[in-house]
Amino acid sequence: MIDLNKILEKKEIFFISGPCVIENEDITLQTAEAIKKISDELSVHIIFKSSYKKANRSSCNSFRGPGIEKGLSILSKVKDQFGLSILTDIHETNEVAAVSEVADIIQIPAFLCRQTELIEESAKTGKWINIKKGQFMAPEDMLLAAEKVFSTNNRKVLITERGSFFGYHNLVVDFRSIPILKGLGLPVIFDGTHSVQLPGGLGASSTGQKEFVAPLSKSACAIGANGFFFEAHPKPEKALSDAHNSLDFIELRSLIKVLVNLSKALKEIE
Repeated sequence: MIDLNKILEKKEIFFISGPCVIENEDITLQTAEAIKKISDELSVHIIFKSSYKKANRSSCNSFRGPGIEKGLSILSKVKDQFGLSILTDIHETNEVAAVSEVADIIQIPAFLCRQTELIEESAKTGKWINIKKGQFMAPEDMLLAAEKVFSTNNRKVLITERGSFFGYHNLVVDFRSIPILKGLGLPVIFDGTHSVQLPGGLGASSTGQKEFVAPLSKSACAIGANGFFFEAHPKPEKALSDAHNSLDFIELRSLIKVLVNLSKALKEIE
């Protein structure tokens, strides 16, 4: 399992990756195997992420996942078979106990980043808490969200930058948020695949501009992001969620390699 405290102390970058949502066991395990292979080949830290349930969908007809019981069972297999640390998101306080038995990191979705009870109950588990910055939130205001974790005597907080609303059906990344958040003492993850999303861009679903994942991620690396979040899928074009901005395994490996090399180069000139 990944020791985030040690990684952050050593100022090594790390990655979070996996399918947006658990579609079935085969795709999940296939993705986990590919991520484990990339992790071993490139000697990088990768945390596996997938959702057992997507509560925030554009349409009631959108695929939402297998549910908590089946989803956590599949994530447990990922952990047991590949030794990967697990991150998954949570939506209601009554999910905390079950999720904490499997997940190493509990994620608070962007639209729920102000939900006090959800954050506090998640934090009481003692797990790392990854709070995704709401698309409507100023970076400095995320300290208030982090303080909800701190109030439980848990200091293990990550903040994920995933872009801000820029008019309708569009997001823009204000890279000032990364040094602002780090200046508050909060480790920052850059979500390369959600930051290029076009929310509701297809009417009943979102779309995205995958061609900007790499340049935005390189920029985030240059400005000091601690980690990176990429959704990955064996066949992104067939993914049941975020098909337009997910990476295939070749794209994922290539981008991780570039970011690792860029991070090393930046350290040499500091």
